[in-house]
Amino acid sequence: MEELDRVLNKYATSQNLMDRIRYVAETLSLEFDKWDEQYVSGPSLYFLVVAETDFEAYTDPLGENTWPTDRCNVVFDSSETFTRVARDVAFSRDGAVIVTGDGTIQKQMVRVRSPSREEIPAVAEIEYPDWMGTKHMSALETSLRKNVLWAITLSEEDGRVTTFVNGTYQDYPRDDIGGRWRPDREPSSP
Repeated sequence: MEELDRVLNKYATSQNLMDRIRYVAETLSLEFDKWDEQYVSGPSLYFLVVAETDFEAYTDPLGENTWPTDRCNVVFDSSETFTRVARDVAFSRDGAVIVTGDGTIQKQMVRVRSPSREEIPAVAEIEYPDWMGTKHMSALETSLRKNVLWAITLSEEDGRVTTFVNGTYQDYPRDDIGGRWRPDREPSSP
């Protein structure tokens, strides 16, 4: 835990970074209105926020799947631009998007290799809920890696947004996204 605290303290803005990415994933989930239609996939995202750029040891480039860094190369540049590019990527590309702790987005999207039990013993203790698909399972496992600050996913199947840190997760089913600020919710009566 001391190592995680050291890494998180090194990147004091990591919470803001995670919030910005999660907000964009939630926005894309709420914008999509065909979740209940058969044979239709919604937007899908998988972000890894890493402390260092040495992620090659557990990732493989995923071919032509790239983040268009010429349109948006830093998460904090412009909310509108980041949302627009994330929307395009969510519907047209596959793989994890790597973001460094300072918000810089790496161009090459990747496949993330599962850690072995020898590499990260805590992987053997993970219990996966029934709703988790391979992207979510990968994010949960990967969140145990030393230099991974956060992982954030948007499920193409049901619009669920999930954040992962240090082998734990916080799940936001689509119906719970936005809480009381959600525009389509009626205020509850006292």
